[in-house]
Amino acid sequence: MRVIKNREVIDDGWRLLESDAAPPATGDVIVSLEQWNRHHAELSSRQGRTGVMLRSSELPEDVAVLDQVPLIAIDFPKWADGRGYSHARTLRERLGYAGELRAVGDVLRDQLFYMARCGIDSFALKPGKDIHAAVTAFDDFSVTYQPAADDPRPLFRRVRR
Repeated sequence: MRVIKNREVIDDGWRLLESDAAPPATGDVIVSLEQWNRHHAELSSRQGRTGVMLRSSELPEDVAVLDQVPLIAIDFPKWADGRGYSHARTLRERLGYAGELRAVGDVLRDQLFYMARCGIDSFALKPGKDIHAAVTAFDDFSVTYQPAADDPRPLFRRVRR
């Protein structure tokens, strides 16, 4: 799968599993929150990394042993569903999550800049979208006024006079 990570298009080895599918013995997989919370001890001991899918109806606070999760895939079921933005900010700012946050689902170019401001650092675009053209979204705005997960300082704290 090709994703945008650190503002570059890369080939990525993470594989999203169906909610009830048993993970393979090796390789990087993303499992459901329910599966992670029930079996995190076994999943952590397998060959390969295990990430967690966080659906918009689930809460970031419900991820068990958060510090052991290398990647959290935040689901955007529809482009107009803003709960994923809140989940990302909660994970970064309140829960101190330092791992990779990935936007998945109905992810469009016009959302990338705002998702990055919320702390999301990798993006799996909706199928059929031009991933190389989407990278330019990070340059849409040159100045931000408000503090956010990507820079907690408001503009007046960043300006040198």
